[in-house]
Amino acid sequence: MIIDAHQHVWDLDRSPYRWLGPHVPQWNRTFTFEELKPQLVRNGVDATVLVQSDDHDGDTDLMLEVADRHPEVAAIVAYVPLDQPGVAAERLAQLRKDPRVVGIRNLIHDLPDPDWILRPDVGEGLGVLEQADVTFDYVAVLPRHLEHVPTLSERHPELRIVIDHLAKPPIGDAEREPWWSLIATAAENPRVYAKVSGLYPETWTRDSLQPFLDRALEVFGPERLMYGGDWPISTAAGGYDRVFKGLSDALSHLSDSDREHIYSATARRFYRINGQA
Repeated sequence: MIIDAHQHVWDLDRSPYRWLGPHVPQWNRTFTFEELKPQLVRNGVDATVLVQSDDHDGDTDLMLEVADRHPEVAAIVAYVPLDQPGVAAERLAQLRKDPRVVGIRNLIHDLPDPDWILRPDVGEGLGVLEQADVTFDYVAVLPRHLEHVPTLSERHPELRIVIDHLAKPPIGDAEREPWWSLIATAAENPRVYAKVSGLYPETWTRDSLQPFLDRALEVFGPERLMYGGDWPISTAAGGYDRVFKGLSDALSHLSDSDREHIYSATARRFYRINGQA
């Protein structure tokens, strides 16, 4: 079984999507699950995790409707406003009536303050997730974001965190620091996982990916890594097929057991898909 633990849909009529616009023409349209599905079938992907694309309830409601139509959607990472803990608690209680809602994400990387995640009100919001035993997808794109993972681990020791896109390693750059060291420090907490997703600048190659994948395997182990196709963002990196093949080639040296963790078992365990602990 293969689970794509990170993919999106969005509908420009359902949510503001303020990060979209003419400056990103490759993504500035509606993307539906119907468009994605043939690509999943072609690559043998059995199930997906839908992940929020906007800090807005309309985006979450869209994902729930898509999941109703497509049984391939095994889990949903939704949105609640972490900086409004009271509102977050109420909305989360409502969402959790649907067992497919397993986690929460906010578009932290779009906020001007790289220390937003450490604000006291946001900490209360993370406490809501921790108390409800709901996972947190952490979008870390700056070194400063990654620096905060040990602090989050200390403040919220029971919170299960997954770092999206391996915190955007500097693929193609000559200098690997500070990512190289920071990702190892983040991985010291066994409740912190990472997604092998969204790693693809337009000029990526397998050789440029390999050292960063190897570093992730070294510090997390395959038991805390999960595959994510990051469609439709991946359309700018050659599309679903190219990204899937590139990652498969880069992981081909692993044992069947290790690949099973990355392609399925880690996501099932982290998100407790089908009740798995």
